[in-house]
Amino acid sequence: MQEQPPLCGRRLGPKPKPQARRPLQRAAFTSASLASRSETIAPFGVFSIPAFLLSFTRPRARLSEVLSRDLSLSLSLSLSLCQGCGGESSKAALGGEEEEEEAMGAAMAEVVPNAPSAKRRSTTLRFLFESEKPDGLLPGTAKLPPPSPEPEADSLIDKIASCNRLFTFVDAGECEEKRNAKRDRLGEVLAAVRSSGKQPLDHRVLVALVKMVGANLFRTMPPSAYPLLPPDGVDEEVPVMLLAPSWPHLQVVYDIILAVVTGADAKTLRNHIDRAFLSGLLALFGSEDPRERDRLKTVYHQLYSKLTCERAFMRRSMSAAFLRFVYETSPSERHYGVDELLEICGSIINGFAVPLKEEHRAFLMRVLLPLHRTRWVHTYHRQLAYCVLQFVQKEPELADAVVRGILRHWPVTNCQKEVLLIDELQEILEVLEPKQFEKLAVPICSRIARCVSSCSSQVAERALYVWDNERFLQLASGSPGVMEKILPPFVASVESNLELHWSKCVQQVTASVKSLLEQVAPDLYARCVDDLAARRSEAEVAAAVRDARWRKLELAAAAAAAKK
Repeated sequence: MQEQPPLCGRRLGPKPKPQARRPLQRAAFTSASLASRSETIAPFGVFSIPAFLLSFTRPRARLSEVLSRDLSLSLSLSLSLCQGCGGESSKAALGGEEEEEEAMGAAMAEVVPNAPSAKRRSTTLRFLFESEKPDGLLPGTAKLPPPSPEPEADSLIDKIASCNRLFTFVDAGECEEKRNAKRDRLGEVLAAVRSSGKQPLDHRVLVALVKMVGANLFRTMPPSAYPLLPPDGVDEEVPVMLLAPSWPHLQVVYDIILAVVTGADAKTLRNHIDRAFLSGLLALFGSEDPRERDRLKTVYHQLYSKLTCERAFMRRSMSAAFLRFVYETSPSERHYGVDELLEICGSIINGFAVPLKEEHRAFLMRVLLPLHRTRWVHTYHRQLAYCVLQFVQKEPELADAVVRGILRHWPVTNCQKEVLLIDELQEILEVLEPKQFEKLAVPICSRIARCVSSCSSQVAERALYVWDNERFLQLASGSPGVMEKILPPFVASVESNLELHWSKCVQQVTASVKSLLEQVAPDLYARCVDDLAARRSEAEVAAAVRDARWRKLELAAAAAAAKK
């Protein structure tokens, strides 16, 4: 009889039924489920995939392929480790897992078929990430900032600092090569400023630029090239000017400051340009070089448009410059920048809001109108007349004060100035309303009538051509009362020119005006002629009586002397 094994190693009772296996679900494995299985199947830490990386990968089909292969590798490594230990329990434990893994592999083969390819493609996560991001950036990372511009800024600052050396261009000891080298460096600085575009320049670069501009521009003006002659000996027709010898450098410096002002915003300019710099620019308007004044005008105007907080200061500075020219400058001394400053003022006045502020009205009355009194008014009258006309157009009530201010500064012997003021009065008349013209008709027409009988042919012709203006003729003939007031002085001047004026051209123009007046108001003109004849006869009688009295006095004096 065969010996039975001991009972200590046997299980008593009926043999347990084998546990039924779960049917394998033939469904597509998601990346999340694969990740969870990868974390549980790799017990030795051979391979594990963090779950948060799976959300960054696309497409999912390619990722599932990679995970299935990595899981197979993990299982094979685990089995090899267990077999190396020789444990029978490990084989028993992994037996069921092998069968389940085989079923899972079959399901994966059905869901994600292997792409047929002759050459094996890279299947690492880094490769997938790089293929998804062509620029080479991994998820969760950002581009590195551009390299710091400090080295470029330092080199530009050194180049700007080297431009602070001044050349007079008149000293024979100056090296021409060094002057040309400075011009080249200034050109490089200008190119760097313009190439910055809308990007703001570095703070240190702006400080160096402002310092360099001040060193090159702010200088003592040379003596005037205009001859120092007495007022009666000044030849106003001679265009005398002194061109700056250092203009090759100054031109580039003005281009640099203009590029800086144009490209920078208002806040940046406020931090680097102060009132001392603005005052220095204003003083440069005394330069005799018209090229410099033209560039300076553009720069100063751009600064006025950008620096809103300094506009009042800039207006006060320009007013002070005008007043010094009017009241403190000798008649023979000339200020060359008045016309450029008046151009800037014209643009500023054009932007004034209506109604005008009291400050703006004071500028008209105290600054602009006194500019008519100087002997150099012909050099800037066009800009001055534009400024005055802007005020009248914005507030017609100012026309009365403007006209009386112009008549107050009417010249006596300056024929050129008389012609300019007649032009200005005619421009003002064109913007007046009929009611305003009635108030100003007598003083305006009285002055023009005296100019008609002027000994200067230019003044007489210009005064006669006032009647050729349609607006003036419409205003004068629109109201009978106005024509009765203004026609008598004109009739007296017209008749006097026809009889006594030396210029035949003036007599011809006078005859044309006379025929025009006879057509507009024939009865009134005839009456004025009769009144003029009566006044002349009365004047002749008074002159005869006066002569008779002088003769009696002379005879009485002669008789008294004979008795002695």
